[in-house]
Amino acid sequence: MSAFGRRGFIKQGLVGLSGAALLPSALKSANEKDIRGKVDETYRTRVLGRTGLRLPVVNMGVMNADNPNLVRRALDSGLKMLDTAHVYQRGRNEEMVGQVVSERKRADVVIATKLVGGHEARKPGTRERIFTGKADLERFAADFETSLQRLKTDYVDILYLHGVASAEATRFEPLISLMLQWKKAGRARFIGVTTHSNEPEVLRAAADLGEIDVVLTAINFRQDHRQEVLAAIDYAAAKGVGIVAMKTQAGVYWDKERQQPINMKAALKWALQHENIHTAIPGFTTFDQLELDIAAMREFTLTPAEKMDLDLESHKNLAGLYCSQCGKCASQCRFHMDIPTLMRSFMYAYGYRNLSLAAECLKDAGSVHCLDCHACTVACSQHFDVRERILDIARLNQVPVEFLA
Repeated sequence: MSAFGRRGFIKQGLVGLSGAALLPSALKSANEKDIRGKVDETYRTRVLGRTGLRLPVVNMGVMNADNPNLVRRALDSGLKMLDTAHVYQRGRNEEMVGQVVSERKRADVVIATKLVGGHEARKPGTRERIFTGKADLERFAADFETSLQRLKTDYVDILYLHGVASAEATRFEPLISLMLQWKKAGRARFIGVTTHSNEPEVLRAAADLGEIDVVLTAINFRQDHRQEVLAAIDYAAAKGVGIVAMKTQAGVYWDKERQQPINMKAALKWALQHENIHTAIPGFTTFDQLELDIAAMREFTLTPAEKMDLDLESHKNLAGLYCSQCGKCASQCRFHMDIPTLMRSFMYAYGYRNLSLAAECLKDAGSVHCLDCHACTVACSQHFDVRERILDIARLNQVPVEFLA
């Protein structure tokens, strides 16, 4: 390891926490011993578009979880869908889901997983992502086989093409055609796409294509373009597309020091108020967080106190951790760095405490040039100090992979 060292990394501290607190396994609640207890199931369900799947309005985003007892408790409590991905925790996430599901009747659990298509790349000489019209179909198919093996199943309920950011990527025929073949063969009951950016464009393209059953989209109260996203959600839902919400917690904290948490229950209720959001998949890593998410399903009306907690004007001096991935910064950086991906890395580290995923995003973003630039030219639409955040998160490059795993 570099001279910076593990001790130095922790001491200078991402999130200002002790070393143990940086790892998801250290976040288990004292309630873990009560894994057999049933939670009151007086919560709402909605039908996921044309799939016909009736689901609780909250299900489990498993990405950050590493405790199988938490997943078991979620299912025992009445949650039905587990959302994972081929890339989460370098495959261990799917393996954990597979172990838990193998203990149950397969039809009782809805499994959603994701594959990266590789059909978007950076524009030569820049960090701007563009649609390439190319994809490694053999790799895509091999990844699906691996996912099925990890999940200990011969089919998934929802298979997503992960992280699309344009209409062209959404309707990319080679990948969509392959996914439709798997659907016809019964290996994927339904197919979908996920999107972290340009959500309105992706939602409308998916709806117009007519072959995509589900869209997993970022949507939360902090998005500058939330009304555009909601309008696109309504458009897609009217055409029978099932809508799953992610990033509902908007980065989890108002500040990187984690002294001012966003009201998680209120943020989730804000999303669930919109009837065309059929379900949400908040990521939780403790039993207490599970209880909180379940409580949000019982009553969607925001109290006056909750409305104040979500009031952006009241928090205008706090930039928060959530980057809306608007991309307006891309053309401003003289080194053409992939700033949106770097900001996602920052959020995963400080908001989610997921250093492994933060490191993967950092690697995907490419070279960091902020030390070579003494006058940052980027003006973030959400008032982030871009240079400060990039230099902060770039420290992860000095930490060995085995420490982050």
